[in-house]
Amino acid sequence: MKTKALLKKLSNFFPKSIAKKYHDYPGLQTGKLKEEVKTILLCLDFDEIVFNKMKEADLLDKVDLIITHHPFIYGKKKYVFLNDQNKEKLCSLIDSYNIPICSYHTNFDEGINGMNDALANALDLTNIKPLDTMQMARGGTLKKSMNVYDFAKYAKEKLNVDYGLLLPYGKSEITSVAIIGGGGWYGYRNAQEEGYDIFISGDVPHHGRRGVISYNYNYLDLPHEIEKIFMKQMKKVLLGIDDQLNVITIDHEELPKVI
Repeated sequence: MKTKALLKKLSNFFPKSIAKKYHDYPGLQTGKLKEEVKTILLCLDFDEIVFNKMKEADLLDKVDLIITHHPFIYGKKKYVFLNDQNKEKLCSLIDSYNIPICSYHTNFDEGINGMNDALANALDLTNIKPLDTMQMARGGTLKKSMNVYDFAKYAKEKLNVDYGLLLPYGKSEITSVAIIGGGGWYGYRNAQEEGYDIFISGDVPHHGRRGVISYNYNYLDLPHEIEKIFMKQMKKVLLGIDDQLNVITIDHEELPKVI
């Protein structure tokens, strides 16, 4: 398939215009697009581990495009490289193999059939829709209400992580759920004001936890790595565009060890 035609179709799902301009850098990260694309590699983050796995699997001469969720170069290239020499070396290395990297970040999070739709579906919610006051988040209803502690265990298992941090200061019975993958903890007030019984996201700081408690609400902090669902969802979207594409995934990110 023509590479530019593929990226144009992806932009219909995940337009760059909906990316959060104040802190995001999606799009072409490095390299030059090839005219044709046959083999695509997906990963949450492109790093040295992914490069070495590509080398071990003899993929460096076979992959036409790498698509990541988190931007490989998060900011202006000049300033990123000034503070991260390892990234500069890795960029030069992947460029030497003529493999471009594209990233779909908050535009994938918010877009139709993107990150947060996938997470809401993984929880088996019904009536899934964007929050009125926070379009990136998704809300929905459980098929059967459950105790907040039981729900936390259920969500942890459904989203394929080993642990979570529960702040059980709201309703004891959970019927409705709102979620943002990654570090969208600050959306808990939007979810609460729209009537959802619990909000799920990650990376909540201390002052965020105190805020949840002061508003008598339920918050479930799950590791950022629940966003691994990106690979499965993006593969589904890509094959829906062209089922002849060869889509390879590398899932290499491990959760921190709980001590």
